[in-house]
Amino acid sequence: MSDSSPLPPVRLTSEAELARDALAAPLLSRAARLARWAGADTRVGAGGELVEEQLPAAAAELGLTGDEAAAYASEAWRVAVDAGLVEIVDEEEGTVAAGADLALLTSGAPQDVLGVWLAALETVLADASVPDLDDLVEAMDDGGEIDFSSLDWDPEAEAEFLDGVLGNLYLLTVSEEGPGDSPVPLPALAASMLVPDDMGEPTNDVLEQVSDAMMRLDDQFRLLEPVGLVDFQPVDEALMADADDPDAPAVIDETDVSRYGMVRLTPLGLYGLRARLLEAGIEAPAVGDLSDKGADALLDGTSAFPPAAAQAETEQWLTRREPLAAARELLAAARGTDEGAPLRRLRCQQALSLVGAEAEPALREVLDDPQLGGLARVWLAERGATEVPAPSESMVFWLTIDTLAAQLAAEGNSDELQGLVEGLAQQHGGFFATAWRVDHPATPDVLEAMGRLHPDKKVAKEARKAAFKARSQQAG
Repeated sequence: MSDSSPLPPVRLTSEAELARDALAAPLLSRAARLARWAGADTRVGAGGELVEEQLPAAAAELGLTGDEAAAYASEAWRVAVDAGLVEIVDEEEGTVAAGADLALLTSGAPQDVLGVWLAALETVLADASVPDLDDLVEAMDDGGEIDFSSLDWDPEAEAEFLDGVLGNLYLLTVSEEGPGDSPVPLPALAASMLVPDDMGEPTNDVLEQVSDAMMRLDDQFRLLEPVGLVDFQPVDEALMADADDPDAPAVIDETDVSRYGMVRLTPLGLYGLRARLLEAGIEAPAVGDLSDKGADALLDGTSAFPPAAAQAETEQWLTRREPLAAARELLAAARGTDEGAPLRRLRCQQALSLVGAEAEPALREVLDDPQLGGLARVWLAERGATEVPAPSESMVFWLTIDTLAAQLAAEGNSDELQGLVEGLAQQHGGFFATAWRVDHPATPDVLEAMGRLHPDKKVAKEARKAAFKARSQQAG
């Protein structure tokens, strides 16, 4: 995931709801229970881990049974220590006490609870990058020491891979063309990290890498689900059964992608990953960030947002303001001749479409403004207002160039823009003869774009000639 441009804005639930989700996460809940259970008799080792003799009691406190009960209890204790719920009082004696942050879970503000949860998340993410226990046992030498060189394990690379996968999952979730709340197949996530964008049909070697990565992610997401980061459907174990195994299913539907594992970020997971992205210096906006800023920040900030996110951000901004004052502020911020001005005016027009009839005086005040008069007339006409003066020809052409420039900035050479270009050339036979004279900074670029986009070679040539004239006029 590139950090060179801002990500689409994420829609977060309230901190109060997120804090409730954090407290309900099984792993943090277990860590808190162990922190309250610990007392003067509790002993820990040199690394702060519970001594082995106390693991059965810890597991019993958590109501855990079975072969992995001790491992789950040990993991919960490690989270309790790392998240500040437990404090090591004396390292030599191995004694502990309740940590300062334990009280935050019951009496702290939502932001305090989320801070504790983020600390727990970091512990689990670090654990998820470590080889599984079976691999560690196999790597032990005769002296009981782990030979890390035999694991073919690069801790930094492993952590970077998981961060990259989570970054791609975040991007898929916040992108309007992505799956949104729907789960993402594990093979797709693995492929997003390993298959080059310009590769047509993946090679067998790449497919094998994807398969290995998918199984690694299966293990990692099993660890990450209890902390509340993801909802996860593991890989169907029947897919890994030996074909010669008499107990293996007779028929497996390998076309059912859900059997290969499905994962989605929870609302808490979105919050957590955004917090980590911000910590890493990556611009990761959230809807609502601009609600207390001025109209200039709103129009500039939403210029790169997808349409639905821009509308959601604008709606939040408008709810904090009186309609007439908001309209005046938006119109004032939309003025300008800089490169970003056309897109600001487009966002202003979209914002004004959400404002009621109370804003009408603000629109009438700019009817004679050469930059705003056109969009003001459009707004008034759409609401059936009376006594709206007809625009001059120069204003119509200026608004047309401005609108096309905004569409170019927002979408590039899109199919929608191509349709708009074709419609303009068809409806106005002499469009280019007049358009090159329009006193708008973007006139040459817009006419060049029309020349690129129009499928009719004759019309395209007219557009290019008009662009040359406009550029010459501006240079002179």
